[in-house]
Amino acid sequence: MKLSNIPQIKHTDTNNFFLLAGPCAIEGEEMAMRIAEKVVGITDKLGIPYVFKGSFKKANRSRFDSFTGIGDEKALKILRKVSETFKVPTVTDIHVNEDAAMAAEYVDVLQIPAFLVRQTDLVVAAAETSKVVNLKKGQFMSPEAMKHAVTKVTDTGNENVWITDRGTMFGYQDLIVDFRGIPTMKQYAPTVLDVTHSLQQPNQSSGVTGGRPELIGTMAKAGIAAGVDGLFIETHFDPANAKSDGANMLDLSLLEGLLTKLVAIRKVVAG
Repeated sequence: MKLSNIPQIKHTDTNNFFLLAGPCAIEGEEMAMRIAEKVVGITDKLGIPYVFKGSFKKANRSRFDSFTGIGDEKALKILRKVSETFKVPTVTDIHVNEDAAMAAEYVDVLQIPAFLVRQTDLVVAAAETSKVVNLKKGQFMSPEAMKHAVTKVTDTGNENVWITDRGTMFGYQDLIVDFRGIPTMKQYAPTVLDVTHSLQQPNQSSGVTGGRPELIGTMAKAGIAAGVDGLFIETHFDPANAKSDGANMLDLSLLEGLLTKLVAIRKVVAG
């Protein structure tokens, strides 16, 4: 697919990587607008094509008492407001077939979570909305297996699909990114590296996922050096008090410095 196929996407002529960034979950309007305003300012300054990311609900929680959202319609309306206010596309993840048509009324990109990417009905439901589909690579899947997930989208006639690698299970409580898979998956679709989820430490006995945020810079640099088309980075102005995935999110104050370095690396890699 062409990046320019995403509605409202900017800076497509800069030969930069594109960025999906925002909070893990929509916690409220003020926080979403605050994060969006900051990231839009940075990406405009650096010429990075940008898609605002935010989950309208979190269905994949370890514990019953974990935060799942502020209400589906309320969160989706906030995503629409972000898009209309800052003139940027938005992406959110869906978990059941019925989510596809509902979310497609509000956002530009539908994301299939890694643990659901083999669910044919869900992938097809997303594809049939004609929205761009972001397929998260399953933590249990090989890069080669993602060819079939992409084909499920394109067989509906929707060519707007990309793949996002978010690491592969390495034992019970760790993930590892196999960068050998990047060129493999790029044969099937544009390929993104989900930097922050790749640094998760899942399945903790507390029921709260851990993470290694101090390695975000290292992972992002490695991804750009390996030739990824885009990066996925969850960010928050107060990760310690974020309602979801705070343990592996990037502090918003660090984003501009990191992206500036990544743009420089991209120029070298692009030659």
